[in-house]
Amino acid sequence: MSSEPSPTLVELDHVTFGYGDRIILRDVSLSVPRGKVTALMGVSGGGKTTVLRLIGGQVKAQSGQVRFDGADVGQMSSAQLYDARRRMGMLFQFGALFTDMSVFDNVAFPLREHARLPESMVRDIVLMKLDAVGLRGARDLLPSEISGGMSRRVALARAIALDPQLIMYDEPFAGLDPISLGTAARLIRRLNDSLGLTSIIVSHDVDETFEIADHVVVLANGQVAAQGTPAQLKASADPLIHQFVHALSDGPVAFHYPARSVADDFGVQA
Repeated sequence: MSSEPSPTLVELDHVTFGYGDRIILRDVSLSVPRGKVTALMGVSGGGKTTVLRLIGGQVKAQSGQVRFDGADVGQMSSAQLYDARRRMGMLFQFGALFTDMSVFDNVAFPLREHARLPESMVRDIVLMKLDAVGLRGARDLLPSEISGGMSRRVALARAIALDPQLIMYDEPFAGLDPISLGTAARLIRRLNDSLGLTSIIVSHDVDETFEIADHVVVLANGQVAAQGTPAQLKASADPLIHQFVHALSDGPVAFHYPARSVADDFGVQA
């Protein structure tokens, strides 16, 4: 008799990672609950996109473990890693569509690359995925012929083409007008629930992200500064979390990057 799946799909266990001497993540532990929408938030350069790269195996942790469905991503062979990636979907910032392919062929690409299916079945799957994001009628258009918001939705259709367990979104709301932003947010929530997905969203858009997220993790200074429900983070008395959630200019996150004094830089004599 098979056991019930773990309630956690992705887990970082005391992970440290950096580029050269620059540490991006330091002893980070966090978990992504299965079937939920988890938001990774924090100031720029805090390591949010690095977490996505660690989960996808693009980079390896220098210490600690990154586990996907119980398996250590850092210890996977190439074959195991590619198998795990077929169970993941990725929505890149600004979509990253193939500009010389039609909308249809962009969505069909992962199916043709990874699945040995007759073209008639590929067609049906692609049209179903495009219909799910409201763009079945745009199948023959090129990326240059659709708007930025539509491009993001085509990229989402491509991300769900192989029916993944996990979808990772890197700044899915960046550069969108308010209507497109709201549409994208509701679509992420609806697809997560209707398809039984687990979603990780990297975003700076507090209001829209808090509307759809079940769980929020805030990264700062290479570590987990706070985590909890959107309501818990809104009520936090932590100065850094309060500054971030309420978009305040004054707080622990300074406007100026650390530098020598103005007097030293401009040669002002005392």
